[in-house]
Amino acid sequence: MRYEGTVYRPPSEAESLLIQATIGCPHNKCTFCNMYRDKKFRIRSVTDIKEDLRMAQDYYGNKVQTIFFPDGNTILMKTDQLIEILNYARELFPFLKRMTVYGSAKFIKLKTLQELRLLKEAGLNRIHSGMESGDDEVLRRIQKGFTALEMIEAGLKVREAGIELSEYILIGIGGRERTYEHAIESARVLNKFTPDFVRLRTYVPYKRTPLYEELQQGSFQLLSPHEALRETRLLVANLEGPFELLSDHFSNFAWVNGTIPKDKAIILNSLDQLLEVPENEFRTRY
Repeated sequence: MRYEGTVYRPPSEAESLLIQATIGCPHNKCTFCNMYRDKKFRIRSVTDIKEDLRMAQDYYGNKVQTIFFPDGNTILMKTDQLIEILNYARELFPFLKRMTVYGSAKFIKLKTLQELRLLKEAGLNRIHSGMESGDDEVLRRIQKGFTALEMIEAGLKVREAGIELSEYILIGIGGRERTYEHAIESARVLNKFTPDFVRLRTYVPYKRTPLYEELQQGSFQLLSPHEALRETRLLVANLEGPFELLSDHFSNFAWVNGTIPKDKAIILNSLDQLLEVPENEFRTRY
């Protein structure tokens, strides 16, 4: 397998074979993200991707069970090319159980429902999507490239196509100024299309990003540990589901995992207990 630059994947894809289908991110404007700043976006050829899949078969045999196709927004690939890759992977790996990609609402909306259904038939099981926030003002500030309504429409379309959807919410991305709106609106949007998984991340500043510069200049205020926990609590309290809520990332101050709505009371109680812990006992943010 051949890789260009740092390759990122969700924690839930830790055991997956990684085959780069795209290099970089076609949007690459999110003010908080530094993942693809050193890459110029391009889509790899089907020939090269197939060659990497054969290299993986030579190395692993037919034992591969899950594949994740990075880099950012692989869902942007032409549908017929992505189908060709998915079908080829299934030919090479007979025990394959799951194939997944990254895809934001900005690029999911370019696919018709029929195209998504064809991708599902070819073996695309799940799309990992960085919603980050359901608050339009926060989305505008961090330059996500889509609105809350577009996220809802994209989410409903993916669900109707039968593809699993894993949505990511970024705790603290609204700063102190928009913490309430960020939590309330994110819950509202998630409840509209009920993804299969809601995964929490807590905003960590990274150098070489516009939002880091805003933080240094004082125009963006980072949440303290307790403030982040209170924002998380407000979000959870307003979630209706049904979906799995997961806190599977090192950035979080709380491991809140369970099924919404069944486990909501347990999760809220856990957060209340953490809010009794003195703030100076939590790790520093950066």
